[in-house]
Amino acid sequence: MIAAKGFAAPETGHAYARARALWEQLGSPSEFLLIPFGQSRYHAHRGEFDLTQRLDEDLLRLSGQRNDSAGLVLGHLSSGRNLMYVGKFALSRSHLQGVLALYDPISHHSLVHQVGLSPEVLSQAFLGIAVFCLGFPDQALERNNAAIAEARRLAHPPSLAVSLALGTSVLSLVGDDTAFDEWVDQLAAVATKQDFPFWRVAGTILRGWATVKHGHVTEGMSLLRSGLVAHRATDTELWMPYHIALLARACEIAGRIEEASILFDEAWQIADRTGERWFVAELYRHKGQLLLRQGQSEAAEELYCKAISIAKEQEAKLWELRAAASLARLRRDQGRHAQAHDLLAPIYGWFTEGFDTPDLEEAKALLDELA
Repeated sequence: MIAAKGFAAPETGHAYARARALWEQLGSPSEFLLIPFGQSRYHAHRGEFDLTQRLDEDLLRLSGQRNDSAGLVLGHLSSGRNLMYVGKFALSRSHLQGVLALYDPISHHSLVHQVGLSPEVLSQAFLGIAVFCLGFPDQALERNNAAIAEARRLAHPPSLAVSLALGTSVLSLVGDDTAFDEWVDQLAAVATKQDFPFWRVAGTILRGWATVKHGHVTEGMSLLRSGLVAHRATDTELWMPYHIALLARACEIAGRIEEASILFDEAWQIADRTGERWFVAELYRHKGQLLLRQGQSEAAEELYCKAISIAKEQEAKLWELRAAASLARLRRDQGRHAQAHDLLAPIYGWFTEGFDTPDLEEAKALLDELA
């Protein structure tokens, strides 16, 4: 039903509520721990992360008390996924690595059918986003490639769709446009063939951004808008800040500055209301760039500093690098070369990989210019 109706559809929520009531009446048997797992996923897609945290903690506690390895797999998976969304990347990584350490493809094979997705594939795919934000872009790509390869080996279309969707998002963040185009095509093909509405919508939005990146801005914006309309129709709040930001950036490229500003504000508001904070530092940075284009350098600097503060709080080294580079460019343009260099050099020096990615290459070029 989830694949057909959507993760946040009212029918999904009603089904889980009825199942939860029956499960509790029966004494919460371990055979049906996928019920609280599914409830958490439902509330996550509706942007209700206060509820997901309680559900995930209950699932881990109950499974730990019973020494139920399958329940622990589900609990760590749900926790790791939701902690990624709220921007607690290091904790997310710890839980997701816990899934991979516990998961046994033989004894836990039934979870693929029960959950509807492979826990191993899902953990690898979410690890890709978490470790990217933590500052390990090479590891992120390795995780996503591993997720897709395992989904193909399993010949499990839902797992392949989610691994392609999450992997494509990482590629868009890394800046690998060639692979991004290929994976968007593959995602669209799987979602269309299998009739997965949620992933078909995601494919439309990502195809829109790819089209913008290729210079066909009007066509790309049309796809982004139609994808966002369809996304809202699924009752899903999840991913909305990121997807709205893609449309805002397209508007900026098209010179529609006022609309871009309104869209960034909308993305902020959704993130603030739901607690989906994994992309918040980037929202502040992008809004700062927009204000700078309008000549508001003081306001831009304030937002860049806010982005750096959030990134440090989240231990999100990649977001910190981007915000520091944006602020360093502003200070360079103000003639404050030494301050710009001293701001950017420490965070760049932290990195141990990803030196052939656009983020690291651009930071290195800026540091060479400031030296």
